[in-house]
Amino acid sequence: MIVVWTPEAEQDRADIWDYIVVDNPGAAVHMDELFSGAAERLTLAAHPKMGKAGRVPGTRELIPHENYCLVYEIDGHTVWVLALVHTARQWPQAREQKRVASLSASLLHYADP
Repeated sequence: MIVVWTPEAEQDRADIWDYIVVDNPGAAVHMDELFSGAAERLTLAAHPKMGKAGRVPGTRELIPHENYCLVYEIDGHTVWVLALVHTARQWPQAREQKRVASLSASLLHYADP
């Protein structure tokens, strides 16, 4: 199993970093390590399904920190991280649901250029 962060998920991660680092650089590093650690745990032999079934069909969700939800999809031997969402948000809203569903549908383009 490998983990691939989609560009959209990377942007979510960067936005979270930018928000936290202003007030607390150490907390930003810690949060980013939690995100990386959560994604890596998904790749361990029998653990890619450790997250619960997602609110967007075909996805799964893992909570690496009480404030954030990592949205991912399993495709063969690849775990695709689709989004990082703050848990206080009402998610998915229609726009975000379409975004994640679109990412999920486009995985074939990432996997088979």
